[in-house]
Amino acid sequence: MEAELGDELVALDERRGLCFGFSSVATDGWRLLEKPRTLDELVMGLREQYEVGERQCRDDVRDLLDDMLREGVIDVERD
Repeated sequence: MEAELGDELVALDERRGLCFGFSSVATDGWRLLEKPRTLDELVMGLREQYEVGERQCRDDVRDLLDDMLREGVIDVERD
């Protein structure tokens, strides 16, 4: 379950009773994850929306994905 608050997002994990808040950039990343994407696709998608260098964007996306993985809100498919 999720709700938008302006350009940010709040998501509820009913199973665990946890609430997650996403900044506007994290919300855009979350939206891109509505279908499976590679790290490169996420970086490219966010760089199309924001003026950010490739290295900074990649580092930030990795941090975001690590947080999401740790909290169990995403899964990673490995080849």
